Amino acid sequence: MTSSEQRLATIRGGVPPRRHNARTIAALTGNPGCTRRAVLDGAGVDKPLLAERIGFPAGFGQSRFAITRGNAFEAQVKADGGAELLRLVAERLGVPVPAVASWTDLGDGADAVDREQRSAALLAAALPAAMPDAAAPEAASSDGGRADEQVRPDEPAALFDHPLLGLDVAGRRVHLEPDLVAARLGGRFHVVEIKSFPVIDGQADPAKLAAAAVQSAVYVLALRELLAGNGHDPQLVSDEVVLVCPRDFANQPVAHLLDVRKQLLVVRRQLDRMARLDTLLTAVPADFTADPAADAATLVASLSQVPARYAPDCLASCELAYFCRDEARGQTGALGRPAREALGGITSVDEVLALAAGDRAVDPEQAEAAALLRAAARLRADALGASA
Repeated sequence: MTSSEQRLATIRGGVPPRRHNARTIAALTGNPGCTRRAVLDGAGVDKPLLAERIGFPAGFGQSRFAITRGNAFEAQVKADGGAELLRLVAERLGVPVPAVASWTDLGDGADAVDREQRSAALLAAALPAAMPDAAAPEAASSDGGRADEQVRPDEPAALFDHPLLGLDVAGRRVHLEPDLVAARLGGRFHVVEIKSFPVIDGQADPAKLAAAAVQSAVYVLALRELLAGNGHDPQLVSDEVVLVCPRDFANQPVAHLLDVRKQLLVVRRQLDRMARLDTLLTAVPADFTADPAADAATLVASLSQVPARYAPDCLASCELAYFCRDEARGQTGALGRPAREALGGITSVDEVLALAAGDRAVDPEQAEAAALLRAAARLRADALGASA
């Protein structure tokens, strides 16, 4: 065990690290500037348990009803060996529906390592066959270049149900399970995500759509690393994910394409940051602990030693958000990132009000923000006066 691993184990209190999954990895991208969250997630701390211990239990999570509904919709879409799903995916990708397609269920088996190895072997074996150079079309990569491997777009399709992929997060292997991977459709691999939230009149809930895009990007990244590890071009994995949801208020499935290039960059950047935990730990006090056996006062004092970067949207993705919100009371960060960024280095709401009222001297670096605040205060006073 390295010194960093020992330090992280000490922070956890010696309990086993909590395993990440695609949802938690996607959530890491929600507030990449938060040192507190990076350290806790890097150490594998059980944040829901920690939040309960300090009196701020997490107020979100999937309901049993939502999980049951999602499982039922997924089973419906995958019925009959995925025949309807294959048609939806092929039509959305703009390729002919293959006359021949194989279906492989990789969701069985208790041993995660064996499942990952079996999934890797079968996915690598499903690589599109090479075409003669003269007849080969260009396979575009995500950066607009040409993929190294020339592929046949007319090969029989292969569908892999719940393959188990792997990704390294903060030095630990994380197992990820996409709903489906479609191979040899248009000569590439496509991640297929099945979600039970509806698409009404062609529009889905923006927050749920954004979360699905980031989660799908995690799967794309893991699949690309699998191909690269086997000596193949990772760009054979498309950066367009096929999202299957119910249409309108019925259970009829409809497929959409999600371009996850931006999300891939964000996920990769955050994973690289998590890999540099040694650097993050240098700024963490030696007595910092998230040991669930410690008393609440000790845990609160310890957390307060590591800076957080609270924003209101943390409430949807971080189990410690209610604690951080309480801690940030009276700070401009609690008003949201746009307000914090517009106010520059002014961190206190009391200071903002004083500058708006002209009750305090203005530092040179605060002059622009102070002028805007005074103008806003005059406009507010005028509006209130006009309505009186």
